[in-house]
Amino acid sequence: MREKKTNITKYYNVLFPIWMLIWYPFLFILLIPANYLMDTFVLSFSLKDESIRKPFRRKHTWKICLMGFLADFIGSAFLFAVIMLTEGNNDLVNAICYDPFNNVLAFLIIVIAIALSAVVIYFGDLWILKKAGLDDVQAKRSALFMAILTAPYLFLFPTKLIYQ
Repeated sequence: MREKKTNITKYYNVLFPIWMLIWYPFLFILLIPANYLMDTFVLSFSLKDESIRKPFRRKHTWKICLMGFLADFIGSAFLFAVIMLTEGNNDLVNAICYDPFNNVLAFLIIVIAIALSAVVIYFGDLWILKKAGLDDVQAKRSALFMAILTAPYLFLFPTKLIYQ
């Protein structure tokens, strides 16, 4: 008699890297206010003209915050794609997911993901700031501050610290 094959995959001890948590909607309750506050602070810091800081910030920070989330999603999607493409290399996948400081290649891949997110933040915020009426010099300065200071450096956090 022939055995019946089933396509059931069992998962034991499913552990997610911390950067994957951005894909879970319930975390937006915590992430949105935190990102909004950070974006508000950095935008205020980057604007030279004090007379426009408060009204400009109130009107446009939410757009910049959404752009930051889009950039974080793009960076985490890049990391997820790398994991899917290198599924056979358990050392690399484990390093990307749990301890990027344990493997040079994993560290470089995560730095690329952070840089990719920063580039998306820069060009997205530059577009938003120019459209909002800032001159080119101020828009570039603010977008650069936003890209450098709000890039998703949390991607480098060794998730193994949480699970130990």
